[in-house]
Amino acid sequence: MSAQTEQNARAGDGGTGVLPPTPSQTVGPFYGYALPFAGGGEIAPAGHPDTLTLHGYVYDGAGHPVPDAIVETWQPAPDGSRTGRPGSLRRDPVTGRAVGRNGVDFTGFGRVATDADGHWAVRTLPPGGVPYISVLVFARGLLHHLHTRAYLADALEGAGGDAVLSSLDAERRATLIATAESAAPRTYRFDIRLQGEGETVFLEFR
Repeated sequence: MSAQTEQNARAGDGGTGVLPPTPSQTVGPFYGYALPFAGGGEIAPAGHPDTLTLHGYVYDGAGHPVPDAIVETWQPAPDGSRTGRPGSLRRDPVTGRAVGRNGVDFTGFGRVATDADGHWAVRTLPPGGVPYISVLVFARGLLHHLHTRAYLADALEGAGGDAVLSSLDAERRATLIATAESAAPRTYRFDIRLQGEGETVFLEFR
């Protein structure tokens, strides 16, 4: 190590000999160039009669829409199966390009980008065994992606107590409820507020 390099190292560690950890990079919006794929929000097989739509907006702390976020959804199949099936991200065997879903298999996984208004939407099937769809958010300024749940309002009836919901006061609990907008077609709205007033409850996994 040269004298100059050693001097710079000492300046960086405050003379303690221990350098601070490198800070995390934000998770976005770099992902927008690679993660979205064709048909990412079309989780239900084409034409399935039980298809429901879950949609909403992603807002920042100032209440402005986030136009370059990514929203992922994860859920069991209607029969409660969590094994999943291939078919979400297929590639053309000749060109290697992503060609999206096959339109038949239900994989339980969705990934969509928000549009210029911060809106996102997935079309899926009712989750079996649980009253919610797991949601994951990537957005500008976040050091880590965020986990939450969208509880389908009408699925909560008769579902029994939920440990997450019962641990929250009424105001915070409301941020996890996807409200029913229509019965036919079955549509729910779930807005995600990253911080500030009405901030969505986010879950920590250990």
